[in-house]
Amino acid sequence: MSERIKNVQVETLARHWGTLTQASFEYQRSDGTWQRQVRECYDHGHGAAILLFEPVQRTVILVRQFRYPAFAAGEPAFLVEVCAGLVDDDPAPVAAVREALEETGLRPHGVEHMFEAFMSPGSLQEKVSCFLGLYDAATPPEGGGGLAEEGEDIEILELPLEDALAMIGRGEIMDGKTIMMLQWLALNRP
Repeated sequence: MSERIKNVQVETLARHWGTLTQASFEYQRSDGTWQRQVRECYDHGHGAAILLFEPVQRTVILVRQFRYPAFAAGEPAFLVEVCAGLVDDDPAPVAAVREALEETGLRPHGVEHMFEAFMSPGSLQEKVSCFLGLYDAATPPEGGGGLAEEGEDIEILELPLEDALAMIGRGEIMDGKTIMMLQWLALNRP
């Protein structure tokens, strides 16, 4: 595919928490003609997400937190999601466990890779590595609620898997990675 893209020029538009670039390039269309295209791309690093699952009771732990982009879009600003964050310099499974501990206070075990996905490949460079992690309902949390210095103020939700799946249909869960991970769990752990 790379032979279908040439003369790439990248300009940095902004560099703050992440980097916003604009690329212009020539793209060879499927009919053989060349077309000049311009695209913006936002990069803030790759992410890791983990769905916490208690297999005996068939419950999941999700978190609810404020998300400014949802607010700016006029949607409910407090989204229900799986634990997730940037991988930083850690391997993705280590980052996923770190995020679970920071956000819920629970240290998952039996961590299993589910899949990797680009959440919005038309504009975001971020690839999210998704994992399933088991927890024991009898294990007390070791903190949780997120990191105040990162602006996190996280509510922890424990609910039956079936209730979480029903929340998708009612529009109460709108986060793409969470929807995919809950569906993966329903399909792979019937």
